[in-house]
Amino acid sequence: MASPPGLFARELAGLDIPALALASAQAGPEQVDAVLRRAAAAGRGATARGDAGGRLGLEDLAVLLSPAATGRLEELAQLAQATTLRRFGRAVRLFAPLYVSNACLSSCTYCGFAKGLAVVRRTLTAEEAAAEAQLLVDRGFRHLLLVSGEHRVEVSADYLVEIVERLRPFVSSISIETQTWSDDTYARLVAAGLEGAIHYQETYDRERYAQVHVAGWKRDYDRRLASFETAAGAGVRRLGLGVLLGLAPDWRADVLAMAAHAAFLARRFWRTEVSVALPRIKPSASGFPPTVVVGDAEFVQAHAALRLFEPDAVISLSTREPAALRDGLVRIAVTTMSAGSSTEPGGYGRPGTAQEQFSISDERSPADIAAMLVAAGYEPVWKDAFPLVDAAG
Repeated sequence: MASPPGLFARELAGLDIPALALASAQAGPEQVDAVLRRAAAAGRGATARGDAGGRLGLEDLAVLLSPAATGRLEELAQLAQATTLRRFGRAVRLFAPLYVSNACLSSCTYCGFAKGLAVVRRTLTAEEAAAEAQLLVDRGFRHLLLVSGEHRVEVSADYLVEIVERLRPFVSSISIETQTWSDDTYARLVAAGLEGAIHYQETYDRERYAQVHVAGWKRDYDRRLASFETAAGAGVRRLGLGVLLGLAPDWRADVLAMAAHAAFLARRFWRTEVSVALPRIKPSASGFPPTVVVGDAEFVQAHAALRLFEPDAVISLSTREPAALRDGLVRIAVTTMSAGSSTEPGGYGRPGTAQEQFSISDERSPADIAAMLVAAGYEPVWKDAFPLVDAAG
């Protein structure tokens, strides 16, 4: 049985995202000029639109995502860079994913962990997860993201609570990217020391969502969409959302819907930190080809446009993307990035013992990433000076 729509689902139903996407496709140079001027004015603290801070609306974001704006990428990037520096300074948070299991009961056609794929499965014990975490801590990380497939038996609520409790004494910030949970489970995880939850919607297009999520818990679109409301209501302090570029035919429509979702969460749960991410489809055991290829210029454009639309949002970038592109984006819009990542359970201590979720492109070590940031005039942040959850050590 499908879940009832949450608050944002009802708000999303009132937005004409297809019309906004069509307006984006049809935007002309004059509209781009006007929005860039408005964005520059907002950056100077002007209130040309008469609203708080002169912030841009979804119509403006649609213009900034348009093909016409792609040709103005340098101006767009410069405005985004100025906004990022003004809001976040030169600090870049580093984190590492810690895959605890690739067991999965969901069938998502694009995922290397999907049920039915003949891949090597592995679920770490709590002791093995703690050993992996210690390796990452030894490399400098204090922000870890626990990742798993959707398996309510092998990756149960009790299992995750145990791992969070094991890691909390020596890991100052723990987030999860797993299946969605009930409010009671989120509350238990928060009590154990959980700080954040990432649940990418993948695509906001309901029809496309049903096509690529063919079976399992994740097939429930509305449950997935409402997961942030459930998590925040239970005390989760960091919320991470994103779309998988290349999954739906119109990537601009997905970015617009995700931006609306981020803005909703920032308004509704003002004490939480909202982060956004735009991963692109990468090769995996699923063999899923991108429905549409989002080029590097459009990828940079989307990040810059998001920064101007939601200046306070954390923008995260994974090692899916190549080194040169990541180095450039951190100078424009990105404020959080992974480093030295493995996407297989046990991949830090015993690589090659299980199937990875997808291939990575930036294989530099955490130390190399930190050195790149320092050389570019940025400060790599391994641990928050003022964590959202009291650290145990």
